[in-house]
Amino acid sequence: MERSITSWYSQRLEKDMPIISYGHYGFSLLLVPTAGADFLEYERFRLIHELTPFIEEGKIKVFSINSINNDSWMNYVAHPKHKTYMHQQYNNYVYDEVIPFIKMHTSFDTPIIICGASLGALHSMNLFLKRPDLINGVIAMSGVYDLTEYTRGHYDEDVYYNSPQHYMPNLTNHDILQQIRRSEHIHIFTGSGAFEDPNASRSFAGILYSKGINYELDVWGQEWPHDWQTWRAVLPYYIGSRF
Repeated sequence: MERSITSWYSQRLEKDMPIISYGHYGFSLLLVPTAGADFLEYERFRLIHELTPFIEEGKIKVFSINSINNDSWMNYVAHPKHKTYMHQQYNNYVYDEVIPFIKMHTSFDTPIIICGASLGALHSMNLFLKRPDLINGVIAMSGVYDLTEYTRGHYDEDVYYNSPQHYMPNLTNHDILQQIRRSEHIHIFTGSGAFEDPNASRSFAGILYSKGINYELDVWGQEWPHDWQTWRAVLPYYIGSRF
């Protein structure tokens, strides 16, 4: 399996941001880390190992990026305005730096599906919904789509516009809604075991339904906790059965 690490200095984030890719061909699967983790997290927890058959057969080419949550919502001493600023800078980093990098290493027409677990699910859903012209679909695993779950009581306009649970009910832009509706891959997964919140997924799925957006809500049982053994099972299953 081809494995390549690249890094560049992001002016937006004022730091070096590495990205790792696996494979040589296939649609692009862009992985966003959980909480304060890094670009190697999915490899370290052996999820890449579980995806290896799809990578080697050329079904997917995987890209995994760093988070900056330790500079935003996981930074408990920073001013809330700094946190929202960093969150937006991260969005712009993905749109203006990561997506062009992926296109350069695949093709202009290669679909990009973004995926994350836990806080990575919120980021992935938010990034997709804001720019469905750049990102073709999303696999959100074990997410909560209300950003205030992470803001420790802070709420302002910047939080609103990065919290899908808040802004999606009020989204009326016809062009953006139509782009979202065209996606065949909006997958919302949750287990029902320890530390999972299936009602968060159900609530957000209801908002998508109210907007006429096609999605898949997939709720697994009590034996599936908010942890890596769940995500190692879910993502290969989705890649094998939904694509």
